Amino acid sequence: MISFTTVGLFSKDNDEKIKIALNTLHHFFTQPAFQLYVDKTSAKFLDIEGIKIEAMVDKIDIAIIIGGDGTLLKIGRFLSEYNIPIIGINLGRLGFLVDISPEQIITQLNAIFKGEYIKESRSLLHASAYRSNTLLGEGRALNDVVLHVRNDIRMIEFTTHIDGKFVNTQRADGIVIATPTGSTAYSLSGGGPILHPELDAVVLVPICSHTLTNRPIVVSNTGIIEINLCESRKVNSRLSFDGQANIALRAGDKIIIHQEKHKLTLIHPKQYDYYRILRNKLGWSITL
Repeated sequence: MISFTTVGLFSKDNDEKIKIALNTLHHFFTQPAFQLYVDKTSAKFLDIEGIKIEAMVDKIDIAIIIGGDGTLLKIGRFLSEYNIPIIGINLGRLGFLVDISPEQIITQLNAIFKGEYIKESRSLLHASAYRSNTLLGEGRALNDVVLHVRNDIRMIEFTTHIDGKFVNTQRADGIVIATPTGSTAYSLSGGGPILHPELDAVVLVPICSHTLTNRPIVVSNTGIIEINLCESRKVNSRLSFDGQANIALRAGDKIIIHQEKHKLTLIHPKQYDYYRILRNKLGWSITL
């Protein structure tokens, strides 16, 4: 019995290597057992007519994304609201989230569509930015919400509260608020810990803090994080979502961050092993 029958195909838009993988997938899903929908970006590589992602969400029961983690982050943020599971084909560089190699596409998909797979839920963050009582913008992030300085090489000053309780005031280049998924991204390069994806937690990692005693802190993802940009330091800053969407900020603005109510579902091959991925991607246990 086939686990999924209506498939959405998505890809990054600037890599000719994708064309080979897309043609392989397009041929695979032309079997009578499947109904295939192709987004406009992928359709250009296949020389067929595609449809917009907004028109696909009420038709497909699984999405296949070809590219790197950045492609999955972009499309995954949108699909998470519709509870559509995702399979990632890795044509990027690192690939913590997209874990099927192009050479294994047919073998792995045959197994997955026969029900041989691991299903995993990943939490997201939702952040809103305010100026006085006016909403400047909002968005969701699978990896991280990042407050960082904009235009100038100067520190910003901000206070952090969690569930209404004062945590600290910092001068820094900014702060990374990361999910367990994002703990292996910007947060990791800033000195943050690696969080297992199953943890109900969020990590706050200061970026180049003026005070060396300001360290990363891991908190529950059920809390409300409030960050206020101090009026005393007139430095422009920016709020970023997975490094792909931004809101311009200035002194006095406020950010509210909490767990997004929807989660992202990833479909992995049966032999998926999170620790093996860490070893491979981070170069652990390599004999020199």
